[in-house]
Amino acid sequence: MNVHVPAARLCADTRMPVDAKARYRDIPYNYTSFSDREIVIRLLSEAVWDALVRLRIEPGLGQSLRILHALLGDIWVVRRNPYLQDDLLDNPKRRALLIEALNHRLAEIEKRR
Repeated sequence: MNVHVPAARLCADTRMPVDAKARYRDIPYNYTSFSDREIVIRLLSEAVWDALVRLRIEPGLGQSLRILHALLGDIWVVRRNPYLQDDLLDNPKRRALLIEALNHRLAEIEKRR
């Protein structure tokens, strides 16, 4: 049985049908019970989540969305881990490497824009 699912309701990496509120995971390092939707809303807003859902159907945005998910994963893991936060505060080199990686990901998204 072939069921038509609107493209906006497809998981970015697998292109499998998902409910917009389902607990699928495109954001890496998410070892919590939060779905991608919940993480994006906590970090940014529900309006940003709605925009990301709409962007999933745009052709050629797959790589940018994967980079964005990686960026959000980096932010999420640091925000959720006080030990990692302390380590980054105590270690300027490690903090600089993380910031460099985040800036690189943002630059990659900007290049594709």
